[in-house]
Amino acid sequence: MTMTVIVHIRNSEPMLAEIEDFPGSADTIIKLSNPRQRDGKDLIYLEHNVVTVYWPWAEIAFMEILPGDTGEEVVSFVRE
Repeated sequence: MTMTVIVHIRNSEPMLAEIEDFPGSADTIIKLSNPRQRDGKDLIYLEHNVVTVYWPWAEIAFMEILPGDTGEEVVSFVRE
């Protein structure tokens, strides 16, 4: 299952990408597919035809997992 994530790189702007699965605790790199800026434009430090990159965990501050169509729906109760 592909998940869309926002990857926050140290000393750089965040990028949007897809991952196939969550990385394990022993992993030192992460495979990112379709890397792009959050507005969908190409990243200036990658060639325009790059579709997959491997990024070292040491350079990543944190990742945000975006909700998708295949994810579980969060149900909350609202008082009216």
